Amino acid sequence: MDLTSRIRKHFEDSAQLKLDARNTLAQPIAEAAQAVVECLMNDGKILACGNGGSAADAQHFAAELINRFEIERPGLAAIALTTDSSVLTSIANDYAYNLVFSKQVRALGMSGDMLLAISTSGNSASTVEAIHAAHECDMRVIGLTGRDGGAMAEVLGSNDIQICVNAQNTARIQEVHLLVLHCLCDTIDHLLLGGE
Repeated sequence: MDLTSRIRKHFEDSAQLKLDARNTLAQPIAEAAQAVVECLMNDGKILACGNGGSAADAQHFAAELINRFEIERPGLAAIALTTDSSVLTSIANDYAYNLVFSKQVRALGMSGDMLLAISTSGNSASTVEAIHAAHECDMRVIGLTGRDGGAMAEVLGSNDIQICVNAQNTARIQEVHLLVLHCLCDTIDHLLLGGE
């Protein structure tokens, strides 16, 4: 396969997965957006975490809430737990890497807040621990996963929301995760501000 054909196939595979996922993901995305708005309207905040590309997605989502998405509005309370290198490295060094998010959730999270936990496989030990910590703090969780949801699917509670991209390829899952986050941002703004 020549390079241009290989690249075209990436576009085709990505587009097809997004089309295939739209019917199964629309409802949990809508539920997640409504839960986020309810949290924010009750003076709660959103904590977001993930590793690698999912860390970047957590930061992206927090930035869209704090600054703005596509229309002007006041900032919304969100914190990416992936950004403070001193906190992350001290927890990883003094305890264990799998506690880097859960210790932050316990320190910063309060009843009524929400956690957005992102993992393409659903098997990230640090995000699973963060979910446990969120439950201890009486926080609702949005689990953004892939494949079969992995270990995260097993620890999410009945009040939590799972948005699972049913695919195996990490890059394709991440591409849909970004679309999911943009859909969340758009729907949150629509619920808060109305409009088209």
